[in-house]
Amino acid sequence: MSSLFERLGGAPAMQAAVDDFYRRILTDDRVAKFFEGVDMDAQIAKQRSFLTFVTGGPAEYSGQDLRQAHKHLVDGGLADEHVDAVVEHLTATLESLGVGQAEVQEVAALAESTRKDVLNR
Repeated sequence: MSSLFERLGGAPAMQAAVDDFYRRILTDDRVAKFFEGVDMDAQIAKQRSFLTFVTGGPAEYSGQDLRQAHKHLVDGGLADEHVDAVVEHLTATLESLGVGQAEVQEVAALAESTRKDVLNR
């Protein structure tokens, strides 16, 4: 059976998805503030690597763990409604790229599984 990464369309699809995802995020007043002052080229590269890794693709992810990476954001007010917005945008991005519903749900479940770590609970 092929990996989720392969079923999503591999590296080209991951690049398109991450680029579209951040276009959506940065225009959403609910979450854009969390990216003020962030080097978005570096952020996009980290996110692409992370998503490739967690979907079974050929990537090494050597970034901070999710709790450490998001602690300053939680201290700045990151909460459930913001995670909800991120999952919403991720789902909408994949749907707009024609990803099958089973894969969209699988990615959404992966994103949801990180909620407690992202929110430092």
